[in-house]
Amino acid sequence: MSRICIAQRHLSRQALPKGARTISTAPCTKYKTPTHLPSSEVNNEATSQTLSLASKYILPVYARPDLVLSHGKGSYVWDTEGRKYLDFSAGIAVNALGHADDGVVKTISENAGTLLHSSNVYHNQWSPKLAELLVTLTKKEGGLGFAPGNTSADDAKVFFANSGTEANEGALKIARKVGKDRWAAKEPGRSWDSSECSKTRIACFESAVTTNPKYQKPFGPLLPGVDVGQINDMAGLSGLVTEDTCAVIVEPIQGEGGINAAKVEWLQALRKRCDEVGAVLIFDEIQCGLYRTGNLWAHSALPSDCHPDVVTMAKPLANGYPIGAVMVRNSVAATMTAGSHGTTFGGSPLASAVGFYVLSRLSEPAFVAQLSKTSAYLKGRLERLPKWFPNILESEIRGRGLIMGLGFKNHTDPGRVVQMARERGVFVLTAGKDAVRLVPSLNVGREEVDLAVDVLESCLGEL
Repeated sequence: MSRICIAQRHLSRQALPKGARTISTAPCTKYKTPTHLPSSEVNNEATSQTLSLASKYILPVYARPDLVLSHGKGSYVWDTEGRKYLDFSAGIAVNALGHADDGVVKTISENAGTLLHSSNVYHNQWSPKLAELLVTLTKKEGGLGFAPGNTSADDAKVFFANSGTEANEGALKIARKVGKDRWAAKEPGRSWDSSECSKTRIACFESAVTTNPKYQKPFGPLLPGVDVGQINDMAGLSGLVTEDTCAVIVEPIQGEGGINAAKVEWLQALRKRCDEVGAVLIFDEIQCGLYRTGNLWAHSALPSDCHPDVVTMAKPLANGYPIGAVMVRNSVAATMTAGSHGTTFGGSPLASAVGFYVLSRLSEPAFVAQLSKTSAYLKGRLERLPKWFPNILESEIRGRGLIMGLGFKNHTDPGRVVQMARERGVFVLTAGKDAVRLVPSLNVGREEVDLAVDVLESCLGEL
């Protein structure tokens, strides 16, 4: 090789940021061959015993591969046979700080040895601190009707639960009560507990709930009073949200539904329609909230005229320790009084302490800045895939921040790609019928991004 070529290569490398790779002109083929295939005969005693016990005693509602995870650190996990995997699913968007984070471990240990559980018969030190942090961050960064930098005396209220399901249940319960109050206030002589009250209907959206009779039939009769619409369908709003609607619940970015983002103009129209009929607007940010998009909330940077009355959250709030929460505008919270809702475990000292620690870490400016850089790098790498695989992938990358989706033209491909990636040591997820979902830990690095995308490129090349 000539001295000129050597010098040019040296200068090219010098110009690259630290840790960056040269830009590929073709997809990676390094991972064409599976390296993490399940053994035809499980010889590892820990693995075989666990699989045997699970088969005998666990309700078989999960279709799981024959591997058993033993431990994790950062963005990686290991199975009982010693194989290492990159967890680019973060426990379904839960492990925001990765696995076995030192600070999380310390917080759990210290508080488990101090006051593990006390019930909500008594106050504890941590739940008010976490509630305050949630509200003050929302006012500072935007959300729930507050523009970024809000300094008003108006605040919001928080209710703590144990999961996303409980958070949504609590939000809908609050909205039902508000709906009855508003129905009664509309005409003199009405009472909220009248059997004539019709303002009880709930509106939600396809993909977030199934409308497939095949899956509904075994669980019928279904909960009455639920209307299902299509996200981003302007024409259908007036028929979906009516005077009888008490609550509308929507994900600003659908998670399980396919990483589909609601358009700003549609959210504004939805907000307007809810105001017209007196319905409570709930944003389910269980998967897309708490910095996953690069902002505190997926709606933080959106105009306040599309903000919700209620936000629900859960997954990353305590990095895997069970917790959920409902944050409510004061105008809606006013209907709730002592005894109108409750929980035994929600807002425990331990869960709240861990949540406070995790949210404090996630909200640090340096952390958010690094998250933004990493997500931009991930998006840049993903945007090349539709150009290389135009017959397989949709042209647009879905989502933003670190909730990304690859849309597939053939609906059988996402499941195949998830399996192929796992067999090459990377965990990703499906989303809806037609997407592969990427929701890594929020402190994931460029090295992990490169490995994940390299494996995906190799898998797509093998389809």
